[in-house]
Amino acid sequence: MSFSANLKEELSKINIFSNVDIVKAEVYGYLLTLDTSERKIKFLTENEYNVNRLNKLLNNLRVNYEIKMQGKNFKLSFNKAELEFGSLNFEDVDVQKGIVRGAFLGSGSITEPDARYHLEIRLESEDKRRELTKIIEKFGIEVKLLSRKYSYSIYIKDGEEISKFLALIGASAAVLKYEDIRVLKETKNNVNRKVNCETANLNKTVNASVVQIEAIKKLKRLKKFNKLPLNLREIANLRLENPEASLVELGQMLSEPIGKSGVNHRLKRIIEISEE
Repeated sequence: MSFSANLKEELSKINIFSNVDIVKAEVYGYLLTLDTSERKIKFLTENEYNVNRLNKLLNNLRVNYEIKMQGKNFKLSFNKAELEFGSLNFEDVDVQKGIVRGAFLGSGSITEPDARYHLEIRLESEDKRRELTKIIEKFGIEVKLLSRKYSYSIYIKDGEEISKFLALIGASAAVLKYEDIRVLKETKNNVNRKVNCETANLNKTVNASVVQIEAIKKLKRLKKFNKLPLNLREIANLRLENPEASLVELGQMLSEPIGKSGVNHRLKRIIEISEE
């Protein structure tokens, strides 16, 4: 199964049914993602864990509903009038977490973390998006907004922020798996960056070496090499013998070792003389 499917399976098994307020909070979260303008509310999903979760929540609240198949989707319908949220304390932290979890179950999605970081929840209206955003940001999680033709979304593209979100909604197993993948991915990226950097430095060294060697060979062809000062002849011969050596390495090979800048100065002087 995909990471997203495994996540929703884990969320569907969280047992909150002894606390009616948390049950109501999750249902409230679902409603933020649904059209609630009509008397009958309809929820469509391909995910069996998702539809099972919602029907358990509604059973707990003694709300009547019906489930039918609509193509490949489960269609769950219930009357809005049977729900009541007046007693819900929206300032309670567990209630807020329940609302966010319900909203993610209602229309949330998450990409495979080894591909890219992206978590998104689609809301039914701008007001509902504003309400959910306000709740999530209370937990220090930064979300971004995206508007499409018929929906309003919040999304997160930072791996660390997504981990914080998964922890918020109670998906502890998903957090551990996500962090394992994220650490491995970022380690690979760091290794690749280091290799690319080292490759670029090597290419730079090789390119510089080619220019230096051509200058030295030119001076030899023109019978000017032996007229160079001893210190320039010494570094020139070392460069011919060690075309891939770095400036630091060449400096250490000299009879009287010098630093990188000193070697660079001597080789530049050789190039200048060859151009003259």
